[in-house]
Amino acid sequence: MSFRRLAFGVLLAGAMPGLSLAQSAESAPQTLSLELNAVQDMGGACRLTFLVNNQTGLEIDKAVFETVIFDTSGGVVSLSLFNFRDLPAARPRVRQFEVPEIACETVGQALINGASSCIVEGTENEVCDKALSLSSRNAVELLG
Repeated sequence: MSFRRLAFGVLLAGAMPGLSLAQSAESAPQTLSLELNAVQDMGGACRLTFLVNNQTGLEIDKAVFETVIFDTSGGVVSLSLFNFRDLPAARPRVRQFEVPEIACETVGQALINGASSCIVEGTENEVCDKALSLSSRNAVELLG
């Protein structure tokens, strides 16, 4: 009888690492990371380049974000809808948007004011707001 208990204990101990790996995979954060990667003056406009990485586990068919641009003194200079189009799961995408009649040196912050549209499998979905994670690689701060 003690041999059975010992064998069961060894079997259970061997299964525990697999259980903890499965639990950590399930608890890994599901994010839609949006990084303001570059800002560049382009003939009378400021081009904003974003790197997007969809780690939500969902194929996003269309993502449109309301974006507010602030100057360096904090005043609103632009409010636009940025259409990030399709964002495949686990595949990075680069998207560029030009804000007309603004020099990049005058841009202080960009605010992602929320998803105007987020289509997954043909219907609106909240994942674009709930999973959103923001960062910036330059002096222009990305807020959300």
